[in-house]
Amino acid sequence: MSTFLIGYRGSGKTTIGKRLADQLWQSFVDIDDLIVKSAGKTIKDIFEQDGEPAFRDLEENAVRLAIEMPEHVIALGGGSVLREANRAAIKASGQKVIYLKCTPGELHKRIAADPQTAANRPSLTHLGGTVEEIEKLLAEREPLYRQVMTSELDVTRLTPEEAVVYLARMI
Repeated sequence: MSTFLIGYRGSGKTTIGKRLADQLWQSFVDIDDLIVKSAGKTIKDIFEQDGEPAFRDLEENAVRLAIEMPEHVIALGGGSVLREANRAAIKASGQKVIYLKCTPGELHKRIAADPQTAANRPSLTHLGGTVEEIEKLLAEREPLYRQVMTSELDVTRLTPEEAVVYLARMI
């Protein structure tokens, strides 16, 4: 059985996911990496050159591929749950789906501290990556995360190492 990690960007899906995969002796897959590999360009470039609908098409294909991977820890993109087809496929897969919950303020702090953010991640609204943008998008996405999750872990005040301990117990 695989484990999917879902949540907003900056919640630790990749950082925690890699460590969790090591702990479980499983492979780690990041949906964003699958998309970048298939497109041959960064996510930011896909958004700028091809638009969000083209990105979501690539994402849907990547989600379908990931669902077929046995014994993996898989980090889904923050917006992977936006498409009904993805939510249905994730739920139907029978995999563990853990929502890494985090407050907007902490998410903003983490995103701002990541030197790769500006180069690799597009702004998702006219609000340009502010706390207000995070609050707005979380209000839209959190109900969707809750539709597909099998459990939740609040990572706001946890180190990646602490989160892995909790996740390993949850799995």
